[in-house]
Amino acid sequence: MFQIGGQRHAAQCDGWSRRDFLSVGALGSLTLPQLLAAEQAAGVGRNHKAVIMIYMAGAPPHQDLIDLKPNAPKEYRGDLNPIATNVPGIQISELLPNMARIMDKWTGIRSIVGAPNGSHDSFMCYSGRKGSTFNTNGQAPGGWPSIGATISKLQGTAKAGIPPFIGLAPKAGHPPYGASGKPGFLGVGHGPFKPTHHSKDDLTLNDVSQNRFGTRRSLLAGFDQFRRDVDYSGQLAGMDAFTQQALGVLTSSKMANAMDLEKEDPKVRERYGKGDSKNFGDGAPRNNTHFLLARRLVEAGARCVTLNFGRWDFHSKIYDEKSGVNGHAPIFDQGLSALIEDLHDRGLSDDVAVIAWGEFGRTPKINGNAGRDHWPKVSCAFMAGGRMNHGQMIGASDKHAAEPADRPVHMGEVHATLYQHMGLDPNTTTISDLTGRPQYLVDGWKPLPELI
Repeated sequence: MFQIGGQRHAAQCDGWSRRDFLSVGALGSLTLPQLLAAEQAAGVGRNHKAVIMIYMAGAPPHQDLIDLKPNAPKEYRGDLNPIATNVPGIQISELLPNMARIMDKWTGIRSIVGAPNGSHDSFMCYSGRKGSTFNTNGQAPGGWPSIGATISKLQGTAKAGIPPFIGLAPKAGHPPYGASGKPGFLGVGHGPFKPTHHSKDDLTLNDVSQNRFGTRRSLLAGFDQFRRDVDYSGQLAGMDAFTQQALGVLTSSKMANAMDLEKEDPKVRERYGKGDSKNFGDGAPRNNTHFLLARRLVEAGARCVTLNFGRWDFHSKIYDEKSGVNGHAPIFDQGLSALIEDLHDRGLSDDVAVIAWGEFGRTPKINGNAGRDHWPKVSCAFMAGGRMNHGQMIGASDKHAAEPADRPVHMGEVHATLYQHMGLDPNTTTISDLTGRPQYLVDGWKPLPELI
């Protein structure tokens, strides 16, 4: 994401954020070496904290993944059996053998609450707040921003050439299934950069001709590959050749290189698997290359990467080998386990926190169509990395996986934990909404003491 022109952002080191150096005024007065030196002075280092959020579009069945009830009646427990993990006493679904093998490297939460209703919407996952993608009633003016947008606003770019907030979700038949997280009142300049809408060959501005910078319309056309509807108000027209060169440096090969999976070790690519790059119905793709891309992007400098996986809305034939959880979970198991292990192998597990979850859970009792319906009372989540205390299950549901029986965990608590991982105090840090009113990052929730 790139913002040219604008206002002062959160300070770093000498009082300037990295975004400040992308203002027209700053760029116009700096040489390229000065620009790069300023970036270094602003605290752009080799290591940075990051979040990878996996939205399991459509709401996965918690009782078929990590909250199995083998002693419940058949119509509740379903067709799947629990298997042991490498942590004594913890069992998960037989569909997740790879996650079972590395249970010590992640945490399951069996008592997620906070879904406002049973409507399909990624909003709660991305923001941790009540509301919806389509209705901002009850939200701060302009709507609540997602975690990626908030991180972008407060921390800016970690490394030149890599946007702080990247969304890998393609468009979907049901729009929230293809959402990457809204910028809300922070404005489109902090929305997700979406590189997967186009090929990696489009990820450069170096060969954009001079005349394409002439008008606002042509400028936006030149940035169309980035899916960015940012209003530059014609300010680029006054930029000199040097500033255009600096912008080219910041947007050139780094992003393209991060997206180029041909540069990855074939054994690593095989470990992740491919999955399916096509959208599943009106949902997201079951695309395991997105797990690998997320790792490559945070390693390259992204602070927050979101990706969407599958369509877990199994109202019928939930155990179908192709369309049901039996078709989704094994692919998910390979991709998520590979990501977690890869982060550990590359020394990134302390710096990168991973969260995978959906908007709500599924009904305890299997319906007449052999499926499970919407159930906002309880759901589950997978968390890894972030130098947290893993190898555990937090919370528990009742005997039918219908409601929390112990330690309900609000989605806002998960977001508070992620913000703290990023070095942002969720209870003291504020961002101003469109009226200038300061807003806290979460609605009073505190980080999970079990993890921190």
